Amino acid sequence: MAAPHAGQWRRPGPTARQRRADAAIALAVTAAAVLNLFLARSAGILGHDGVPGLPEQLAWVLATVLPLAWRRSQPEIVAVVVSAAYLGAQWRGAQEQQITSGVLFAAIYTLGAWGQDRSRVRVVRAGIIAVMFAYLVVSFVISFGDITIERSSGELPAVWSLILNTFILNIAYFAFVHLMGDAVWTNARHRHRIEEQASALRAAQELVAERAAVDERVRIARELHDVVAHHVSVMGIQASAARRALERDPSSPKARTALAAVEEGARTAVDELRRMLGALRSSAGAAPGPSAGIDRVPEIVDRARESGLTVDFGIYGDAAPLPDSLSQAAYRIVQEAVTNTLKHAGATALDIRIRYLRDEIELDVADDGRAAPAGTGGMGLIGMRERVAVHDGALEYGPRTREPGFRVRARLPLAGRQ
Repeated sequence: MAAPHAGQWRRPGPTARQRRADAAIALAVTAAAVLNLFLARSAGILGHDGVPGLPEQLAWVLATVLPLAWRRSQPEIVAVVVSAAYLGAQWRGAQEQQITSGVLFAAIYTLGAWGQDRSRVRVVRAGIIAVMFAYLVVSFVISFGDITIERSSGELPAVWSLILNTFILNIAYFAFVHLMGDAVWTNARHRHRIEEQASALRAAQELVAERAAVDERVRIARELHDVVAHHVSVMGIQASAARRALERDPSSPKARTALAAVEEGARTAVDELRRMLGALRSSAGAAPGPSAGIDRVPEIVDRARESGLTVDFGIYGDAAPLPDSLSQAAYRIVQEAVTNTLKHAGATALDIRIRYLRDEIELDVADDGRAAPAGTGGMGLIGMRERVAVHDGALEYGPRTREPGFRVRARLPLAGRQ
């Protein structure tokens, strides 16, 4: 699914933990603002004529700071309320300056970083900033004649320098809070898009792995079909021959009946196998070539050597004849392990060992290349897992413990696999 356009994306609202954090921060900042108000009063900062009493000063502080508790859940409302309270306190001359200026910054920043409707965010933020500058202009116009500067050491007119300095500071203040809020929102949108892409990639990887497993099962089914069909067909031929021989000696009707049943059962089994797996064979296109068994592992060794690898190959124990399906599985496991080494490991040496144990055969393939992290695996390892699972075996793979490289070891039971 295509990612939403930047203007359409809405940032998810704050979590319960973030809302609790906002409430706690609002209470802490309120306490700090109240303390700073008392310090400012005691230092004479708010001691000029016409300053409201303490109750009104406290009310303006609370009205300005407490809305921070909802700053991420209701950023537009909080920004408007905080801005209005800030201007009202300044108009009344009851403004606690240091803390409430930071609160105004936080409110406008949060509006840019968490506002859901970006069009409304731009309008509200522009309106707040416009009102702030309009207030500055009106304030200077009203009080221009009353502005007195007792001492000035500069080269420019003192009053106009004060006005220009105030406007420059405010422009920098609002530009920074504007850009910072937008940057945080953009970063959140990019992070959300990356998370969506990562989720889609994980889903695609799971789909590819599932498809690879299905393809490998189809391949195994085709090979097993060939094996079973061959043996069952031979049974049918032998049973048919026995029946014809018995026809020359009609003294054994029971044998003739039993052999006829074997013949019919064999034909029925072959027909059922072909009917059930015909779609699997036809989906692969051309018919498979000669089946590969464990006796052809030396061919794999030769090809690895031709590729430039140093290969140590050994067969240990008393070699025993294997059922065709088990022999094919052993060959494919060794083949996949060597192929992975050639494709991915960057190895220079390869060690292939086949061990015939009392009740199982062990396949051990190790290289000295780059070891993949444990628990990871590509399509080759998926195929090995499928083949080992078909024969109720065990598969181990991962980085070698004492030497650099990667190791694949499979154990396949010998008993009961026909």
